[in-house]
Formats: sequence, C-alpha cells, structure tokens
Amino acid sequence: MIIKKEIELGGRTFSIETGRFAKQANGSVMVRYGDTMVLVTAVASEEAKEDRGFFPLQVEYREKTSAAGKFPGGFIKREGRPSEKEILSARIIDRPIRPLFPKDFKNETQIVAFVLSYDGENDADVLGVCGASAALSISEIPFAGPIASVRVGKLDGEFIVNPTEEQLKISDLELVVAGTAESIIMVEGEGKEVNEADLLNALKFAQTEIKKLVDLQIELREQVGKEKWNVPEKEIDESLKNDVYSLAEEKQKQIVYSVLTKDERSKANKELLAAVSEELAEKYPEQEKVIAEMIHDIEKDMMRQRILEEGIRLDGRNTEQVRPINVEIGILPRTHGSALFTRGETQSLTSVTLGTKSDEQIIDGLTEGYTKKFMLHYNFPPFSVGEVGRMTGVGRREIGHGNLAERALKVVFPDETTFPYTVRIISDILESNGSSSMATVCAGSLAMMDAGIPLRKSVSGIAMGLIKEGDKFAVLSDILGNEDHFGDMDFKVAGTSDGITAFQMDIKIQGISFEIMEKALHQAKDGRMHILGIMDEAIAKPRENLSPYAPRLITMRVETDQIGVVIGPGGKTIQGIQRLFGVDINIEDDGTVNIASPDQENAVKCKEYIRKITATPEVGEIYEGVVTKIMDFGAFVEILPGKEGLLHISQIDNKRVEKVSDYFKPGDKVTVKLLKVDNGKYSLSRKELIKKTTN
Repeated sequence: MIIKKEIELGGRTFSIETGRFAKQANGSVMVRYGDTMVLVTAVASEEAKEDRGFFPLQVEYREKTSAAGKFPGGFIKREGRPSEKEILSARIIDRPIRPLFPKDFKNETQIVAFVLSYDGENDADVLGVCGASAALSISEIPFAGPIASVRVGKLDGEFIVNPTEEQLKISDLELVVAGTAESIIMVEGEGKEVNEADLLNALKFAQTEIKKLVDLQIELREQVGKEKWNVPEKEIDESLKNDVYSLAEEKQKQIVYSVLTKDERSKANKELLAAVSEELAEKYPEQEKVIAEMIHDIEKDMMRQRILEEGIRLDGRNTEQVRPINVEIGILPRTHGSALFTRGETQSLTSVTLGTKSDEQIIDGLTEGYTKKFMLHYNFPPFSVGEVGRMTGVGRREIGHGNLAERALKVVFPDETTFPYTVRIISDILESNGSSSMATVCAGSLAMMDAGIPLRKSVSGIAMGLIKEGDKFAVLSDILGNEDHFGDMDFKVAGTSDGITAFQMDIKIQGISFEIMEKALHQAKDGRMHILGIMDEAIAKPRENLSPYAPRLITMRVETDQIGVVIGPGGKTIQGIQRLFGVDINIEDDGTVNIASPDQENAVKCKEYIRKITATPEVGEIYEGVVTKIMDFGAFVEILPGKEGLLHISQIDNKRVEKVSDYFKPGDKVTVKLLKVDNGKYSLSRKELIKKTTN
C-alpha cells in the first residue's frame, strides 16, 4: 500500500512516501522537496552477533549524478568513492540519530540515502535526516524518534527555512538544525560574524519548522508503523556489582579527585582495573569486560557528581576556565606560514601554502562545477593520542573537523581582488585531549597571519560541554576528552571579536533547553575572547611581507580582445613568455592576468612585457626599439613585442644617409617616434628626435 504525507514548508511542498520503493528494507521512504528526491532505507540485523561494546551503525549518503542530468567526471563513467560533500552529508544524518537508539541495542544497522533527483535549488542533506528518521520510525528497529532537520538562512534581517542555493550565497547565516518536536539535538553551520542572540533566535525559528516535519512523520508512523523489536536490558549481577564497588569506589575517587595528566589518569585507571579484575578472577571468571564497564560507570558518575556539586573538573579547573595556552609562530622555516598552538594537552601544528590559480581544487558534483581557492586539511595521526593505528587515508571524522575549521576561517579570508592567491592550510594534530578542531581554528588563523595573508580579523574557537542531571546542569568551557566522553554535549563555537563564524553541536541526551544553549553561547564568547587575547599577543596583525619562498603573484588586466594576443596561436606566445621570465601565467575570461613567480623582479618584467604586447602604438609616442632587419631603404624596428615599424632611410638622420648599415646592425637599440599608422603599418622617425635635441 502506497502512503504519502505532505505539507507546505517555506513555500514548497515537502512529502514523504512509503510503500512503493525498496519494500524489502525494514523501513524505506522517498522524501521529496521541490524536485529534489531522496530515497532513504533503514535495515538492521535481527540479532546482535556479539557484544562489541559499541553500536554498529553505518550511514551512507550517495549522490547519483544522473539526479542532475550529468555524467560523472573522469574516465570511469560511474560513481566511485564518496566525495567530501557526500561524507559531510552522511555525518549530518548520523550525528542526530545515533543518540536515539536504546543503550543496549547492538544490532548492525545501516541507513542508506540515495539522491535520485536534484533540482539545483534544494540540498538533499536535510532531506536525508528526515528520511532516515521516517524510515526508522515506521520500521521494527527501536528508535526514540522521530526527528527532523531544516536549513536556516537569514536575508534582509528575516529568517527563512530551507533557503535555495542562490539565497545561501547572499545569506548572513547558514544553519543546519536537527531536533525532536521539543528540543534541538544537532546544530552545524557558519555565519558572517553573527551575534549570540541572532544564533539563538535562528535555533528557535528552526525548532518551529522542525515540529511540523516531526508531526508529519508521526502521522505516517501511526498509519504504517511496525511493532518495534524488544531490546532486553542487560542483566546485572548485583553480587558482582557490590564486590566491584567495594573494591574500586574509594580508589576511583582518589583518581577522579587528583589533578593528573591524560597519560597519568589512563595509567591509574588501568592499574585499578587490573587490581580489581585479579581480586575477583576466581569468584567471577571471564567477567573482565563487565568489571571494566562497572569501573567506567563509577568514574563517570563521580566526575559528573563532583562538577555538579562542587564545580570542580578532573584537571582542577572551574567550569569556565580555559586551559593554559602557548603560541609559537613561524617555526617551520621553509613553509609560507606556520604556527604551533598548544592548549593543555591538545596541540595543532599548522602550515600555510600559497599557490596560484592552477592550484585551485576542482569540485564536481550535482551542482555546476566550480573551483575552490581556500582549503583546510585536518589530520589526526594515531600517535596524537598515544596509540598505534593504521594510516590508510583520511577518515570521516577528519573530513568533518577540517570542514568545520575551514568554515570558521573562510569568513575572514580576503577576496580575490585583494589577495589572488590559492591557499591551503594543513593542521596536523600532534596531541589530543579535547577540541582539536578548535585548536585547528586558532592555529590556522595564526599561521595565515604569519604568512602575511591580509585577514580582516583573528579567529579563535572553543568547545563547550554539558553535565546535566534532572534540572541541575553545568556548562563547561574548553572540555577535556573525558568530559566529552562522559558528558552530554559537545558544542564548538568559533568566531572573531565581533561575532560567530562557525558552530557545531552534538548532544548525547534527548534534547536540551534554550536556557542551556543561551548560557553555553555566552560562556563560549567569554572563552573565545580570552583565547583571542593570547593569540594577539603572539601576532596581532598579518606580517607585511610574504615568505621569501612563497610565489610572487601580480595581477593585471588586458582588454578581452587582447587575450588572444597574449596566448598566441596554439599557446605559443604565452608558453614563450613563461619560459622567458620563469613565470606561471593564468588568464581569466574577463581579461584578468595572474602572473606567478618565485622572483618578484621577473614577475614585474613579465607584467611590463604583457603590457607592451597588448598596447596599441600611438602616433606621436616615442619608443625604445630594437633593430630586427637591415634593408637598402631603411631598417625594421620592433617598437613593442610583436609590433614592427619601418624606419625609412630618409628618417634616420637630419643629413643625407648613404647606407643604413653605417648606422645600425640587427640587435641595436634605437629610440624612434611613431609618425603615422597606415593599414597596420607603422612609420617611424629618428630624425624628428634629433631635430628636437638640436633645437
């Protein structure tokens, strides 16, 4: 039976249909908004194969290029590995649904979203969130939904739901929000230095729109929803629990109440676990994993209780303190800019590379292809957390963290007319104990200042946490890794002294109030300003000069009808110029010419050369020319590159000239005046200049 539910949202029809497509999945829906359509399926194994200690959820988002009437790029004309856009969209689906499965549900679960039609206006990522929720809600899979997601923009002071691609280009804000009918559970986006009040109001606006989509899914579930699988709670051996607590509680309290480094705390916890496991091994054989979980819960409960009752955290800070920060600038001598940013036990070593137009990244997807001149790449090697791991390529987490930092920094990046370089930022996380993405924002801002990039302002970032029990809560500034692990929220906020440029929030509980979000935003602002103050002590404004190892880039313009002159037949002219001056030249369709060279002097000479070959000789102007050929009746002189004129024998001197060769030979320089232009032929005179000198 085909069932379809629809509403009007932002002036367009939003619909969810089930019963027609992919009927063997546990749940499947087709979500449509405008002419963008996404098929989302949910499938789970009926039994958990083993207790893995984590929930094996896999979310895949794929864009079929046929959805936009396009062929895939490259030689192999089929979709390959997911693009960054697809990975980021999969994360947008994954993050809000993951906390809504039962704690003890460990069955393999897979969400697959296929973008099958794209109208060029409505992005499919938020539709994927709604589709995943709807597919799960109508399936047998246990899920505490439904939830929904919308995108929020701001134009002319007004919030709009699900702005089109064109509207987003001029919007002051781009915010993706996911939530239930009552509260927000995931936020991601960027802004043009928006203030905290505007962001909070945007979230409230999003919540009203989300509720409409949640209600739509409830209608669908009530009509076609299947009975949910029962998830039995894990049985607890009370005798084992009592013995573990009696052995571990006091020792765990000593560890929690001690100010230790990450490594020291980890070592102390391992020793405690080993001691308790050994003590209970005979009485409770093969229960090491259960014992470890119980000790883990003791540490979690103690840490949370101490913060809520005493306001003191694992490292001894109060809830609003930021860890000690150290900044070093320019420590990599051959990069174009570098910075080492260390906050507590989190450290980012970031470098900046300046490039030319040819270094821009080509982006191909459902939208019209474009190039990208500002990019940030984030790397998280296993040694940063003291582990051994396989280094097989960039993971989804690395792509997500890099994207967040890139969005935070690109707002202050100068426009192309001011700074025509292509820029690549690389953040290598050397140590990690909480909020390495925000360390990347700080290090990226510092490294660009060191590189001499004319940033409008410095940008810093901070991660906020939350401990909430009932009505009692505490917001934490600059969270540690354990506070992220044991806490209820990870809210990253980046921005300048004048406003927020990027943000991302994930929570592990089913929603938080706007009161908590407001407190978190204002506490984040205080932390952001504190960090900016320390950064400005190290470098408050961009360096005046670029690194001597950076390419020198000069921009000029030629008339569009002169572009062919610069390029020449088959590109011979431009290739010759590049070889002559040792430069790289790129010409835009509008006549903008970018000249790049490691030598500033050569770039300047190249610019002057291009100016000359595109210049139109003017009658009466004086030129420093070079003799190219000697004839009986005169000499041919190149007055501009590629433009020759005739210096007739009668115009060589103010006295009679018998032989031209008595005055010139090929290669001689001669100053001449352009007398006239006749059908593209230039008549030159040296005599006119001699007369003036004589007079």
